[in-house]
Amino acid sequence: MTALKAFDPSRVPVHAIDSHLPAVDPAMLEPHALAARFANPPEWTPEVIAEARFFNRPASCAAVLVPLVLRDRVSVLLTLRSAQLSSHSGQVAFPGGKVDPQDADATHTALREAHEEIGLEDRFVRVIGSLPTYTTGSAFIVTPVVALVQPDFALRPNPAEVTDVFEVPLDYLMDPAHHRHHIVDWDGEERRWLSMPYQDGASQRYIWGATAGMLRNLYRFLRL
Repeated sequence: MTALKAFDPSRVPVHAIDSHLPAVDPAMLEPHALAARFANPPEWTPEVIAEARFFNRPASCAAVLVPLVLRDRVSVLLTLRSAQLSSHSGQVAFPGGKVDPQDADATHTALREAHEEIGLEDRFVRVIGSLPTYTTGSAFIVTPVVALVQPDFALRPNPAEVTDVFEVPLDYLMDPAHHRHHIVDWDGEERRWLSMPYQDGASQRYIWGATAGMLRNLYRFLRL
């Protein structure tokens, strides 16, 4: 655990950048087009489905909300996790968490966790579908639940779980020119991941790992 907390992914050199791949057509990022794609999904295969394990423990089910905020330029709502959390501390993430026994399904988990973590109320959220599960190196099997979110919400982040909440334009994240590949030797094993750094005013938002992997799958889903 100590090695994981000390690890700084932003210092790992960039192995490659996918500037040769086309961005998602802006027309596909319009709210009606996003809803239509999830209502009638094409046949496709996700690019990233599992990370190399770095914890030897039984897997747990989890769900995250992928909130697409319906501004003039659709954006993705993300959080910066508290440094005090036991897993994925200090990382950029979607709101979400472990499935509770009383949760009816992954959608219920994602909505409940988004409300608990950042105070996002269900009445602003319209779930349009989900992406394939993504298994993290920390042994979470995560279902990404995708939703369109009306922008007139008022958030109340829980400081015990979330240090900050911010938005990144969806078209920025759906342009592979901003997708960076990294490779590192970790205890004799090669590990790979994606990052999507975003300069947000004075703050650089370092999006990487599972969050970047799920966004990459969203790119593949929308690019078809």
